[in-house]
Amino acid sequence: MAKISILMGSQSDLETVSEAVNVLKEFKADFEVRVLSAHRTPKEMARYVEQAPKSGTRVFIAAAGMSAALAGVVASHTTLPVIGIPIETRNLKGLDSLLSTVQMPPGIPVACMAIGKSGAKNAALFALEILALSDTKITAKLVNYKKQMCLKIKGIKIKL
Repeated sequence: MAKISILMGSQSDLETVSEAVNVLKEFKADFEVRVLSAHRTPKEMARYVEQAPKSGTRVFIAAAGMSAALAGVVASHTTLPVIGIPIETRNLKGLDSLLSTVQMPPGIPVACMAIGKSGAKNAALFALEILALSDTKITAKLVNYKKQMCLKIKGIKIKL
C-alpha cells in the first residue's frame, strides 16, 4: 500500500505540517507523522528512515526550521523521494530554513517547497503526485481536485 511518512524536527512544527495532514486526510492517503530530529535524535531518525520502506513508505516529507537539516539527513539515508518543508522562523522568517533545505550537495536531492503552510500543502500534493505515477485511484482524485480548484476560480464574480 502506498504510504507517505511525514517527519518533523520538533512538535512545534505541527502547526505548519497540519496543512499537509489535512490534504492527505482529504485524499484518504495512507500516512504517518513522527517527530524525529536530525540533531537531537540522529540515531533514531536514521534507523526509522532506513526501516520505513519495509513497512510501505514510498515518499518522505520532512519539515524543519532554522538549520533545517532534517530533509537532507533523511535523503542521505534513503533512495526514496524526500520533500522538504522549510518552517517559518521568528528571526529570519524561514529564509534560513529555505536555504538549508534547498542547498543540498550533489547526489543528495531534496525537493523543496515554499516556506510555511503553503509549502506544507504543496508537499502533500507533490507526494500524492509521486504516488499517482503507479496508482490510478490517486491520479483520479488529483484530477478531480484540480477540476474543483478550477470551478472555484471560475465561480468568482467581481462587482465593481
